[in-house]
Amino acid sequence: MFSEKVINNLKNASWIRAMFEEGERLAKIYGRENVYDFSLGNPFSEPPEEVIESLKNYVTGNYKGIHKYMNNAGYPEVREKIAQSLQSDSQIGLTQDNITMTIGAAGGLNVVLKALLNPGEEVIIFAPYFVEYIFYTDNHGGKPVIVPPDPRTLEPDLDALEKAISPKTKAIVINTPNNPTGIVYSKEKLEQIKGILQKKENEYSTIIYIISDQPYDQIVYDGMKIPNILSIFENSMIVNSFSKSLGLAGERIGYIAASSRIKDADVLNNALSFCNRTLGFVNAPGLFQKVIGDSLDVKTDTADYQKKRDYLYEHLTALGFECVKPQGAFYLFPKTLIENDVEFVKRAVKYNLLLVPGSGFGCPGHIRISYCVSMDTIVNSISAFEKLVQEFGS
Repeated sequence: MFSEKVINNLKNASWIRAMFEEGERLAKIYGRENVYDFSLGNPFSEPPEEVIESLKNYVTGNYKGIHKYMNNAGYPEVREKIAQSLQSDSQIGLTQDNITMTIGAAGGLNVVLKALLNPGEEVIIFAPYFVEYIFYTDNHGGKPVIVPPDPRTLEPDLDALEKAISPKTKAIVINTPNNPTGIVYSKEKLEQIKGILQKKENEYSTIIYIISDQPYDQIVYDGMKIPNILSIFENSMIVNSFSKSLGLAGERIGYIAASSRIKDADVLNNALSFCNRTLGFVNAPGLFQKVIGDSLDVKTDTADYQKKRDYLYEHLTALGFECVKPQGAFYLFPKTLIENDVEFVKRAVKYNLLLVPGSGFGCPGHIRISYCVSMDTIVNSISAFEKLVQEFGS
């Protein structure tokens, strides 16, 4: 009766949502304050005051024409502001024509993949990965090719990457800071990836595009700076949103920035605008495009997240969990105390701990812990983690 592919995909649907729904059920039984829900990557902080004031201004200012149809790529003046901001950081020449406003990063990724892929072409995805990358690639006739991580660092295994690239490779998805690990890929690592790409492009006489999904690029710690993707990779696109950086997850507002160095960049930019329309997104929400245009220089306050990271990391590692300390985003990705991460997550529910198994991110033997929750939740959860550890005798 329904799509067999979709019904089959439901069986592999997001563990994140499943655990979130379990948390809602447990909260009704035990009280929300007694349930430690680390499942969902929902920004904890409210949008900055500058964002709220901009929104109030457009809602109450009697502006004319801001609720009408527009160019499918978005308001030209907003796109120009984004282009100039990215140009200043990357030193790569950009104009409004290189920017397409999108329905968040999820919409942007689908637009990019629709514009790039022919049936059967391959998209390389580094594990651990945001699970929807698999479905987005399949949406547009592509074939996802998973590259495993270095088990020690959880960074991409470069030997495995080189072996994975084939004549059908069309694109590589990069996510840094990474969901679920919080790892930031260094400039050295990205340059090594670039070298492998150039070697394979010469070997196969192809172009391999870099798609950089970076909604966490403003949430970094310890003075870390994200290397600029447009500066490093000639054939690159940034897909970004303001969901995490400005606490606007529910507003679904983001953009695609396509490098001006891409061959036939004008054709690509027109294709992105066309796909924005024909995929049914049409254009990004007009009101929030205006708000974003006013808010590009608003800084993300990462101090609260860093405090939570430090507290949780220190206590969990003291309990015996092995974990690479995250440099950005708001997740920990420790190893589980038993090999079966799904069973570990089920056992954790007994203590009202809602975690997400690493298997859902293509990296079994780990759990994702999203610490964008209240500090009280984190502090009060430690006793539950202690009980969980005691159950496994470690």
